[in-house]
Amino acid sequence: MQLIDTHVHLNFEAFQQDLAMVRSRWQEAGVVHLVHSCVEPSEFSSIQAIGQQIPELSFAVGLHPLDADKWSSQTADEIEAFARSDLRVVAIGEMGLDFYKADNYEHQVMVFESQLAIASALDLPVIIHCRDAASKVKEVLQKWQDQKRGRVRGVMHCWGGDPQETQWFLDLGFYISFSGTVTFKNAKNIQASAAMVSRDRLLVETDCPFLAPVPKRGERRNEPAYVRYVAEHVANLRGETLEAIAQQTTANACKLFGLKL
Repeated sequence: MQLIDTHVHLNFEAFQQDLAMVRSRWQEAGVVHLVHSCVEPSEFSSIQAIGQQIPELSFAVGLHPLDADKWSSQTADEIEAFARSDLRVVAIGEMGLDFYKADNYEHQVMVFESQLAIASALDLPVIIHCRDAASKVKEVLQKWQDQKRGRVRGVMHCWGGDPQETQWFLDLGFYISFSGTVTFKNAKNIQASAAMVSRDRLLVETDCPFLAPVPKRGERRNEPAYVRYVAEHVANLRGETLEAIAQQTTANACKLFGLKL
C-alpha cells in the first residue's frame, strides 16, 4: 500500500532534532512521497536542504495569506525564479485567503491573484489555503476562469468547508484535500464533505506539524506517518477500504502534481 502526504512543513523547528527517525516512521507507514509546502520565500533554502536528504520530496513555493504583508515588488520574481530553477517544484503555494486571523482583505486578494498569474505562466497547479473565506476564494477563481486569464488548477488544502462550499470548488475543477481535522469528533461538515467528494478529486495530507489526527490528537506534533489515520478515517466515512483510498489518492496526487513514483 502506498500513500502520498500532499502537504507537509518539515522545515519547521519541530522536526530539527529527529527528521531521520520521522522519515523512517513514514516509510514504515507506506508514505512514498510528500509535497513540501512553503509559507514565504525565505524558506526556499531550508526546503531545498531537506530535499537533498529526502529524494521522495517535491516542493511547492509561494506566500501564505497570513504573510501577505511581506509581499513586495520582488516577491513574484523570487517565486517564479525558484520554480523555474528547481525541477522538484510541482506547485505554487500555499496561497489563498485567510479572513479568520487577518483583515487585510484587499491586499490578500491582490497577492492571491499575483500568485495565480505565476502558476498560470508556469502551468503549475496551486495549493490554496482558505479559512473563513470560501465565497471570496470562489469569486476570485471564478473571475479568473471567466476572464480566460490562463489555466488554473489545484487543490483546496486542509479543507474545512461544508458540502455546498466543497461543490463550488469541485465545479471549478479543483481537488479537495483532507487533513487530521476530518478525524475530529465535532467536524461534521468536513466529514460530510469527505463523504461526497468524487473519487478522482480526493487527496489526503497531514499539514504537519499541525493538526495531529485521532488517535494521535493529544500529541504536540503531527508527522507524515499519521496521514495513514487520515486515509483510514476517510475510507470509513465513504464505506471504502483503506487500500482503495490509498490507491486512489496516490493516483490523484500523481496526476495533479505530475509525480512519477
